[in-house]
Amino acid sequence: MTKGNRRKDSSANINFSKKSRGRKRRKRLNMKKILLLLLIVVTIGGCAKIALAYRHEQEIARIETENKEKLKKLLENNQDSQKVVGQKKEFKEKVGVDAQKVWNALNAYDYDNGGKKEVFLTFDDGPSTTNTPKVLEILKNNGVKGTFFVIGRSLRMDGAPEILKQIYEEGHAIGNHSYSHDYSYLYPSRVLNMNNFLEDFNKNSELINKSLGMDNFSTRVIRCPGGQLSWKETTPLNEYMIKNNMASIDWNALNGDAEGAKKNADQLYDFAVKSSAGNNLIVLLMHDTYGKEETVKYLDKMIKYYKSNGYEFKTLV
Repeated sequence: MTKGNRRKDSSANINFSKKSRGRKRRKRLNMKKILLLLLIVVTIGGCAKIALAYRHEQEIARIETENKEKLKKLLENNQDSQKVVGQKKEFKEKVGVDAQKVWNALNAYDYDNGGKKEVFLTFDDGPSTTNTPKVLEILKNNGVKGTFFVIGRSLRMDGAPEILKQIYEEGHAIGNHSYSHDYSYLYPSRVLNMNNFLEDFNKNSELINKSLGMDNFSTRVIRCPGGQLSWKETTPLNEYMIKNNMASIDWNALNGDAEGAKKNADQLYDFAVKSSAGNNLIVLLMHDTYGKEETVKYLDKMIKYYKSNGYEFKTLV
């Protein structure tokens, strides 16, 4: 081989080697690019998955929060729907009147009632096993409801809890009239003792629930033994009533079955008619406890009198 040929071959080998190394570099660069692209794709895909998972977790958390709120409201509504305040719901919706409204009217001596005639038949000191069942029968026969202010002493009598259940089941309203009905304990020296008063009324409230066999019954309505206006320094009671959305209900008419000499049925009737004359709003005080047989005898006639004069019979709740 000549020197010229050797130089040509050497040049050719060098060029081939350069081209080969160039191809290899390009391949390596291409591989790097591919790997980089793959890395980018994987990274983007991973980020997308992370973002998707995060959004998914947020959505789950949102749904769980909404469900918790819905469950909370459902439980609250269920609890509210199970509470019984003063009277069975279906009867309260028909004949129940906000006792605070009546309380305000009594305190203001405003018995016009917007021209609307309404009478509240109220019975104190029961239930008795002698007279209350007869009162309930008369109310049922006349299709009217009353408000029964019960006391603990009466509820302790055998058979009284069953009568209280009958009062409730037949759709009448129940008010708290204290446990003891003891003036000297509730109003020593004729002055309201708030601690004694609350202790006594709370004790009776527990007994009412126990007698009804219920733990979800309460009443907004109380009646002070002897009437609130008979006692001194009762402002704290008013403040307590307002704070706790309750009402202390006295009366603006009565049949006189606990006043003065014993009266027969006709005399009770006349007494009630006179004491309620001219009032559109009438809260009539009567008693269904032991010894009030004449009240039972006059009651049907009294109801018919109010009906004939256009009065609606309502309850205090």
